[in-house]
Amino acid sequence: MLSNSIRSMALKRAAAPNAYRPLAQRFRGLATAGKIPDTQKAIIFTEHGGPLEYKDIPVPKPKPNELLINVKASGVCHTDLHAWLGDWPLDTKLATTGSLVGGHEGAGVVVDMGENVKGWEIGDYAGIKWLNGSCLSCEYCENGNESNCDHADLSGYTHDGSFQQYATADAVQAARIPKDVDLFKVAPILCAGITVYKALKTAGLKPGQWVAISGAGGGLGSLAVQYAKAMGLRVVGIDGGAEKEQAARKLGAEAFVDFTKTKDVPAAVKDITGGGPHGVINVSVSEQAMQQSLDYVRKKGTVVLVGLPPNAKVTANVLDTVVKSVDIVGSYVGNRADSAEAIDFFARGLIDYPIHIAGLSELPEIYKKMEKGEIVGRYVLDTYK
Repeated sequence: MLSNSIRSMALKRAAAPNAYRPLAQRFRGLATAGKIPDTQKAIIFTEHGGPLEYKDIPVPKPKPNELLINVKASGVCHTDLHAWLGDWPLDTKLATTGSLVGGHEGAGVVVDMGENVKGWEIGDYAGIKWLNGSCLSCEYCENGNESNCDHADLSGYTHDGSFQQYATADAVQAARIPKDVDLFKVAPILCAGITVYKALKTAGLKPGQWVAISGAGGGLGSLAVQYAKAMGLRVVGIDGGAEKEQAARKLGAEAFVDFTKTKDVPAAVKDITGGGPHGVINVSVSEQAMQQSLDYVRKKGTVVLVGLPPNAKVTANVLDTVVKSVDIVGSYVGNRADSAEAIDFFARGLIDYPIHIAGLSELPEIYKKMEKGEIVGRYVLDTYK
């Protein structure tokens, strides 16, 4: 149950005017006015780490099971950077088609659909998630673990994603977005929000318990702090730099450990939380930070691995892990139910976080900042700039 103070906060936020809402209202219905164009603007690349071209490409045609979504806003995720660099041991769409449009946090309007689609209408708000489609018939899909499907289709990786003005998505997996929700603000929820919400659920924490968010000042971390607070948890943020500390505290972190200034991070975290947090959400891409979390987590606690630094490994001391009875688990993206719940938290005004709106053509510069770890909050691309 949410506390009265959190409910009060939600009501205040819901009543507050949204600075971006006029933009979303202005976009409503634009996509359905007139004919769908033959071409569109997109960011496309043909080799990993190669030029990111801002150019005209054909508008895709939806398959019988797909929606065509006029993308208005797209978040930029660290996974998009990995897809471009090709530094994960997973083949992208480049291996078969020779080109790829990245992006998997797309929010927009349904403008067309295949003949087999049911339950959607032209003009509905829809979201393009990392999981674009799955087989729906394997043991993983049948048990609500569609993201583990061996035949999963991934937006911006094996399926052209949301860094374009029109994109397709499987109608079953596309996220339903309420009509009164700001498309720019909701875009990062479609991957980052769902991912951290699922991670917090995986940790199995109770209201009032401590959770450490490693990477609290970044794009995933800023959302993890918010969801943790909304779920009634006490948050200690871990990250580097005064700007990230300020951002994490503003979003609800009760305490903060700056690893650039703290000589012994595990000791500091244990001191703040009275013996260690009950759970740790590792959203940073630091192998060292993940390793440290095994040292400072409380007995009977849960360490959740979310961030995906290439080729990283975490080594658990068997004696310590057994004696402390620690759980070490991985958490991938959420299923359809997790997605709906995460969006609902946002729609009810419980989640608020800093976004920076940039034009689609500015993506190369955003990737440079991302590689240097300079981003605080989340970048959202306006596909019409």
